[in-house]
Amino acid sequence: MQTNSKLGFGLMRLPRNGDNEINLPKVCEMVDEFIEKGFTYFDTAYVYEGSEEATRACLTSRHSRETYTIASKLPAWEIKCAEDMPRIFNESLTRLGVEYIDFYLLHAIGENSLPVYDQYDAWGFLRKLKAEGKVKHIGFSFHSSPAMLEELLTAHPEVEFVQLQINYLDWEDDAVRSSEILSVANAHGVPVIVMEPVKGGQLALLPPREAARYKEEYPSRSASSFALRFAASQPGVMTVLSGMSSAEQMKDNLSTFTNFSVFGEKDYALMDEIVSGIRSYPYIPCTNCRYCVEGCPKHIKIPDLFRIKNRYDRYGDKREALTHYKSQAEGAFASDCIRCGKCEKVCPQHIAVREQLKKIAKAFED
Repeated sequence: MQTNSKLGFGLMRLPRNGDNEINLPKVCEMVDEFIEKGFTYFDTAYVYEGSEEATRACLTSRHSRETYTIASKLPAWEIKCAEDMPRIFNESLTRLGVEYIDFYLLHAIGENSLPVYDQYDAWGFLRKLKAEGKVKHIGFSFHSSPAMLEELLTAHPEVEFVQLQINYLDWEDDAVRSSEILSVANAHGVPVIVMEPVKGGQLALLPPREAARYKEEYPSRSASSFALRFAASQPGVMTVLSGMSSAEQMKDNLSTFTNFSVFGEKDYALMDEIVSGIRSYPYIPCTNCRYCVEGCPKHIKIPDLFRIKNRYDRYGDKREALTHYKSQAEGAFASDCIRCGKCEKVCPQHIAVREQLKKIAKAFED
């Protein structure tokens, strides 16, 4: 099992119009360029709003089936009974406009989702799909501890790949432990698809001091390219996903992988400097997956508020932060949180969302 390139097109953060609708002409341009350059892997999911439909409009209805591979995912939080699994899968097939899915995953395995997958034997469901030829390869995306990953890969030798959060900021992070979970996958000989290599964009826009230091070493390369090179250079990595939302990001990423250079000793030293600098600032490790937004009863745009708070903590511009806070909140402020905890149950980064919203309210509303 392999893909034609280590760069994968993540379809979660597609470009959107002013009315927040996916900009299909832009997506089509990006898809065409991606395939033209010889790249083939496209990653979407049932819960990425509009993404599977956009994949059909811009990829599967316009390109021959042998020129691409598609990954999609079965979400635990949409499963209320065993019958939901085939329903969700068949909806994905219809949305995508394909007869089979190349890589099918159990989505975001963690402490809250695993019991659901076990209860309804989602593992057996994936094996059945593969036996029927409806899926070519089965795996799961993962957000938990190295110990849980070890247990899962031992219990389920049928798993052909795993999708892991690997980036240099999380490499030695006590919560994510990227280096340890990658080691577990390597020990089992299971290929890895990397997600969040730029940590939701945080490693694309470095703080001023760290950005200046990076430019000393790489004046003509983006900070994103540094993060992508790190992820793609790790052992056992099959593909690195990048959630590209503009043609500029696409061109930059294609350049990085077309003229790829492996992370070297100098890069690791620079990485340590940058990580140390970033960790000197307070920051909320949100990757803008937006799983928390859908279930929020107060419709708080939690990732947007987190991004404003992170920028304020790094740059200290209170006037700018207040302006953005009022416009981004759209009437649903941090203080509106009723502390129900639904957001924390689906957060892959295990963020104490309620506590962070309390801090944001104090910073921008008091």
